[in-house]
Amino acid sequence: MKKRREMTPSLYQAVLRRRKRKSKAFLPVIVQFTGKTHKKSADQLQKKLGRKCRNKGRLKLIGGWAVRVSPASLQTICAHKRVTKVYLDRRNRTNLNVATPAVGAAEAQKSGATGKGVGIAILDTGVAPRADLTRPANRIAAFKDFINGRTKPYDDNGHGTHVAGDAAGNGFSSGGTYKGPAPEAKIIGVKVLDSEGSGYDSTIIRGIEWCVANRKRYGIRVLNLSLGKPALEPCANDPLCRAINAAVKAGIVVTVAAGNEGPGRETISSPGTSPDAITVGAVNDQGSVRQSDDRVAAYSSRGPAAGGLTKPDLLAPGSNIVSINVPGSVLDQTLPQNKVGANYIRMSGTSFAAPITAGTVAQMLQKRPGLTPSQVKQLLKRNAFSLKLPANTQGSGELNVRFLK
Repeated sequence: MKKRREMTPSLYQAVLRRRKRKSKAFLPVIVQFTGKTHKKSADQLQKKLGRKCRNKGRLKLIGGWAVRVSPASLQTICAHKRVTKVYLDRRNRTNLNVATPAVGAAEAQKSGATGKGVGIAILDTGVAPRADLTRPANRIAAFKDFINGRTKPYDDNGHGTHVAGDAAGNGFSSGGTYKGPAPEAKIIGVKVLDSEGSGYDSTIIRGIEWCVANRKRYGIRVLNLSLGKPALEPCANDPLCRAINAAVKAGIVVTVAAGNEGPGRETISSPGTSPDAITVGAVNDQGSVRQSDDRVAAYSSRGPAAGGLTKPDLLAPGSNIVSINVPGSVLDQTLPQNKVGANYIRMSGTSFAAPITAGTVAQMLQKRPGLTPSQVKQLLKRNAFSLKLPANTQGSGELNVRFLK
């Protein structure tokens, strides 16, 4: 195939597999253009390809175009003078009664650090209007659905609502027992994963793009991604990773789950491979507030990340985390043994360590609104509690925001 260099290795391998199976099924790809005329370039290609493509829309944040194409038409795309790279549009999946005090967030709350006024965007399976987020006042400031186009908040999987509670639940249904670090923060629910917890890179990029465009309207200062996929290539060849870097450049702190593929080396999930994101692994807090007895979770992914970057950046509690349950959701129906009373459910994974970090970031930004994403990351790493493990296991150590008190 001509101009093979325009295709990332993962896309090239996908094409070879299709050829071997003699499959004519369309491939989902993201086309990267050079310059500022990506709309014109996408229109030209769409017109040229005709029925050989299914347009999924432009990705303004990265100057790209999401489209489904026949494998044969990739040659035409790669021959276009404005095309610099063609990526496979890959699928991502979803990867606090003790957790909040353990990282010092409860102490910070006593000094008034509750995340008040700070918007946390949860890009996930949705956010359901449960009491811990809506009473005594509704803190779901906005909801955008990139899967089904619905306008009212909902969560058919349950994962996103658990994540929202990890970051900013106020414990209303538990008398304050299961409270996140930022119980007064605003939640912006962005549904980019379907009921099974799955979503394409391009859909998630659109969600990030929407957050960047609406960051001032809703006060979005933090964005959490508790999702991922195997990192087959470095960040430069990962469009979702590049979108995260663009969001950070726009002034949004991005927290990302490290992945649940540990304890082996080089298991950090994409987009946790982003150098600009705060990539969070998980510890088991042993059910105690003391950090000295915490242990890194066996499932927590280790670095180095694809491309050689040291990751994760931090660890946070991720094992046996109790947060909001959504009755009738996929998690509610498939994990009845994990329910804690009528309103909560217990889960484990780096998916839940990342939003606990996002909640503490909201606390920081309430107290020090002038902090940049880079400064937030530096402060968290500098004040982390070291478990005296290698950097590619613990990063700088476990999340510790006691310096805010």
